[in-house]
Amino acid sequence: MKATFLGTGTSQGVPVITCSCNVCRSNDLKDKRLRSSLLLDVNGKIIVIDAGPDFRQQMIREQIKQVDAVLITHGHKDHIGGLDDIRAYNYVSRKPMDVYASAEASENIRRDFYYVFERQQYPGIPKINLIEIQNKPFMVQGIKIIPVEIDHMYLKIFGFRIGALTYITDCNHIPPDEMEKIAGSKVLIINALRMKSHVSHFSLPEALDIIEMIKPEKAYITHISHQLGMHEEVSAKLPNGVFLGYDGLEIEV
Repeated sequence: MKATFLGTGTSQGVPVITCSCNVCRSNDLKDKRLRSSLLLDVNGKIIVIDAGPDFRQQMIREQIKQVDAVLITHGHKDHIGGLDDIRAYNYVSRKPMDVYASAEASENIRRDFYYVFERQQYPGIPKINLIEIQNKPFMVQGIKIIPVEIDHMYLKIFGFRIGALTYITDCNHIPPDEMEKIAGSKVLIINALRMKSHVSHFSLPEALDIIEMIKPEKAYITHISHQLGMHEEVSAKLPNGVFLGYDGLEIEV
């Protein structure tokens, strides 16, 4: 399985248009972070986790000509805002896109993209086959997906385990039963917004505590705000086996 970081950033923090910090002005491409998303290639089946507002740009950058399914962690706009752009893949595949989401996230998608689900279909709109999932394993294109129910402050959202990889974003707490699902992961991708604590996201020290508990072979930090700091500087301070993700990074699992 190959995983590609489509984006490692977040909408959290001071907007770029008002920010003059070193990260926002950096010439290092690893500091240029689009909204967090992950692409998985599992035996030629392409699964994308989250399709935020940068989805189209990410797909063009990575030259992705095929998407077989989209998994949604939760219904916040920075994770679903690009779903309109799946219409390009509808055109290529000649079929609706399978989109897997919780009941609450499905409601958010139906509200935000109401025109997709109206009885009278407007020509050229995206075609979405919205599939509601619960906190139990399900199959996508013959691939077993294990949801991991985590806390995004008071909102219950999903991380996902696929084989030896677990992907966690927008989280500030993982219940003990859900930690058991992550145990044994060879690769853990987990969010860390900044150094200081936050009401709905892990800080870097908190994320490192989770990594120490799970002890994966490798761990990658994602959903990074500019407040965490510059890629080169933060990377130099991370423990062995822990890496700061960056947009376009490819890993084999």
